[in-house]
Amino acid sequence: MNPLVEQVTTTIMERSLSTRAAYLAKIAGGREQGRQRGHLACGNLAHAVAGCTNPDKQVLAATDQANIAIVTAYNDMLSAHQPYHDYPALLKAEISAAGAVAQVAGGVPAMCDGVTQGQAGMELSLWSRDVIALSTAVALSHNMFDGMLLLGICDKIVPGLLIGALSFGHLPALFVPAGPMPSGISNKQKQQVRQLYAEGKAGRADLLQSEMASYHSPGTCTFYGTANSNQLLLELMGLQLPGSSFVNPGTELRTALNRAAARQIVQLASEAARPLGLVVNEKAIVNAIVGLIATGGSTNHTIHLVAIARAAGILINWNDLEQLSRVTPLLTRIYPNGEADVNQFQAAGGMAVLTSYLLDAGLIHEDVLTSACEHGMHQYSRAPLLAGAGIGWEPAPAASLDDNVLRDCKNAFAPTGGLHLVTGNLGRGIIKLSAVKAEHRFIEAPALVFAEQEELINAFKAGALNQDFIAVLRYQGPRANGMPELHQLTPTLGVLLDRGFKVALVTDGRMSGASGKVPAVLHMSPEAIGGGPLAYVHNGDRIRLDAEAGTLELLVDTAVLSSRIAASTAPTSHASGCGRELFAGFRQRAGTAEQGACTLFD
Repeated sequence: MNPLVEQVTTTIMERSLSTRAAYLAKIAGGREQGRQRGHLACGNLAHAVAGCTNPDKQVLAATDQANIAIVTAYNDMLSAHQPYHDYPALLKAEISAAGAVAQVAGGVPAMCDGVTQGQAGMELSLWSRDVIALSTAVALSHNMFDGMLLLGICDKIVPGLLIGALSFGHLPALFVPAGPMPSGISNKQKQQVRQLYAEGKAGRADLLQSEMASYHSPGTCTFYGTANSNQLLLELMGLQLPGSSFVNPGTELRTALNRAAARQIVQLASEAARPLGLVVNEKAIVNAIVGLIATGGSTNHTIHLVAIARAAGILINWNDLEQLSRVTPLLTRIYPNGEADVNQFQAAGGMAVLTSYLLDAGLIHEDVLTSACEHGMHQYSRAPLLAGAGIGWEPAPAASLDDNVLRDCKNAFAPTGGLHLVTGNLGRGIIKLSAVKAEHRFIEAPALVFAEQEELINAFKAGALNQDFIAVLRYQGPRANGMPELHQLTPTLGVLLDRGFKVALVTDGRMSGASGKVPAVLHMSPEAIGGGPLAYVHNGDRIRLDAEAGTLELLVDTAVLSSRIAASTAPTSHASGCGRELFAGFRQRAGTAEQGACTLFD
């Protein structure tokens, strides 16, 4: 193992001693009870099986065979989740053939951030993660189950499902993905049309045609945003079958993998040896962090991984991420870190090759429990293939099949990881360095301060932004308005960058899993509404961002700064409409971004 990876892992273990011990004690109590439904009263059990077939009723009444909970995030709104429509029937049939039973325990809400970008609903996006966690707990609370199949892919959905499932960490669990849609037009072409539209050089019809050629069929969006980062992290945590993340929907291999997942969860439930709470340990969390930064994954996971770890009694912070990023090279170029999409990553060798590279370099832990196999992380360096009526795994290609997309550690795209911590007198934030060209990584310029992204876009349309500047967009944190993604700013700021201006963004909000070429310091903590330094920035103040050095400084005399009064908050109209009024308690209770921006933990 790389000595720094070992050191960070040890630090996390020591920091988490008491919280992890408390969590393990809790799930040990659940394991000691054996099959949960054996403790139900007869009336309870009768209610639970009333809708089952007679053969299933007999199995469930006997309590010697497993009952598997299916928790699904299916809906037709998300292209990534539309294939889940047919999953329960297939999974139930396979589980029944293995001598067990499966029930759909519940559904969880699943909003599409692509639909809500720039809309009022985006201010519910982060909270949907916590709602999904709560919904997962409700689904599993019937104490009828011996294992879990979790059907979820996108943005807040996977973190929410996992956080909720960890409350039932005495049970084994496996995620079942659906895979990415086939490639449409390139992400570069899509971005070009978006910028032309922002400049008024393309009309709505042109933009709509471009977007529909990009997002065109069932399956996950093909850029490397939060949804596809979720899939990569789940494999590196041992929570999905090896190589299952990026197999397209509707293919024979996809169906075979789904059937294999059903058989695997029955085996896990019968063994009772690899419960979720033991699989998600400190080493698994470190593997996930390393995978995220080695691929320049979604900035959203600098929030979500903190919350996931906390749900398992593990305490991580952005210092851990930064230390790991300094020794983890960048091994992929997938949009927005490059021009390829996830289908091209899969064709280059995908997860099997990536995992083998990380293992060979000693950057991830091999000696971990996984839900998918008994051979630790080594099995994840093997690729799935059809084998007769079932499925098998073969060794990964010896090397990447396309070194424009995927490289080994000796020939990496960059010597350090894709995500980095930025600190200074404006607080602490995260930047996706891998998507920013070297010439744009240092900027010193006057601040232009905004309270809403619409203000910035309107200033651009009015011609007021043709200059060097650092946009300070504040009151976008979790307690202010739910920390919406600010992805609408990407085309506008990208146009200015292409015009030759030096521009950057500093915000206590989120950008997107697809934050791109403009240097953007995100998740600034403490946030402005809590008296964070962003609240004291004035128009014209000079700010210096050195992304490679990881520094962000407001170049204002300390005495002048201390005499200032915090600026007023964003308009209160954001507190209501589109359901936002229902989440006032979430905003009040939320922790900081570095604490996971979570409402579920004290």
